[in-house]
Amino acid sequence: VQLQASGGGLVQAGGSLRLSCAASGRPVSSYAWGWFRQAPGKEREFVAVISRTGASTYYADSVKGRFTISRDNARNTMYLQMNSLEPEDTAVYYCATAPSTLEYESLGRYDYWGQGTQVTVSS
Repeated sequence: VQLQASGGGLVQAGGSLRLSCAASGRPVSSYAWGWFRQAPGKEREFVAVISRTGASTYYADSVKGRFTISRDNARNTMYLQMNSLEPEDTAVYYCATAPSTLEYESLGRYDYWGQGTQVTVSS
């Protein structure tokens, strides 16, 4: 599976961005999908995950209520709608697939990763 993340950019605090992650190589309807981010000098951290059917979603406390993860299995694409962005959200955002949402915060559970897209939020 190859994953291609896109949609990052520069936005002012309070603004919005929508990230996309397109998969190719095989259908990803049997995978859970997640978003992680990594700020300069920090470890990669969990942001959000969505189950195979989309029925279940989980978020990091820092983004709950501001970010929404969704997926379109017919298009082999996942999305992350980010609203009310804060400077602390500045990071490279990565999408990844996992067999399920079990232990969804653990990087080791994810097997395929996209290349990342830069999100910069100015104050």
